[in-house]
Amino acid sequence: MKALLPLLVAAAFGAIAPAAHADTNDNWVVRFGVHAVDPKSNNGDLAGLRASVSSSVRPTASIEYMFTPNLGVDLLAALPFQHDVKLAGLGKVAQTRQLPPTLGVNYHFMPESAVSPFVGVGLNYTAFFHTRSAGALAGTSVSIANSWGVAAHAGVDVTINPKWLFTADLRWANIESDVKVNGSKVGTAKINPLVYGVSLGYRF
Repeated sequence: MKALLPLLVAAAFGAIAPAAHADTNDNWVVRFGVHAVDPKSNNGDLAGLRASVSSSVRPTASIEYMFTPNLGVDLLAALPFQHDVKLAGLGKVAQTRQLPPTLGVNYHFMPESAVSPFVGVGLNYTAFFHTRSAGALAGTSVSIANSWGVAAHAGVDVTINPKWLFTADLRWANIESDVKVNGSKVGTAKINPLVYGVSLGYRF
C-alpha cells in the first residue's frame, strides 16, 4: 500500500479539475476511508528474542472541526486493527487487536485552494484487546498494555466541489507497550507505526 499511496494522490490531482475552495460556513468535515497501520521494522526484544508485529488495513473515519479556515481539531477512529506478533526463531506467538483513537490539531496551509496540504500534531491512545497466544506460547496468557503517546499528521486535501473533498494522509504514532506472559513482563513492544491511507470527506 505504500507504493499505491503516491499513485492515488497523483490520480486525484489529474482527475479533479482545479477549483477554488468555496467560501462557506461549513465548520465540520467528516471523512471515511481506509488506512494501513504499518509498524516499524524493529519492534524490540521480548524474552530475549527479536519481535515483529504485522501490518493491518481497516476502514477508518475521522471528524474535524475548523475553528478558522486554517486551524482544525480532528479525531481519528477505525474498526479494530489486527496484528500477528512473531518472535525470531519461533514464528507467530500471539495475535492481538487494537483501537487507536487519535486527537490532534491540524494546520491547513491553503484552505481556499483546490489543493491544500496540512500538518498536525496530537495525542494517541492505543487499546489492545483480544490478545491470544499461539505457536510456542499456546496455552499461556499473553497481554499487551495500553499505550499513550504523541502523534504527528501530514496530508493533502483535494477539493472536488464545495461540499466534497479527497484526502490522502500519513500519520505517525508513538506506541510502546509492555508485554506480559502469565503475568510476568517479558519486554516492551516498540510498535511506533506509520498509518497511511486515503479518504473521502464531506463538509457541513
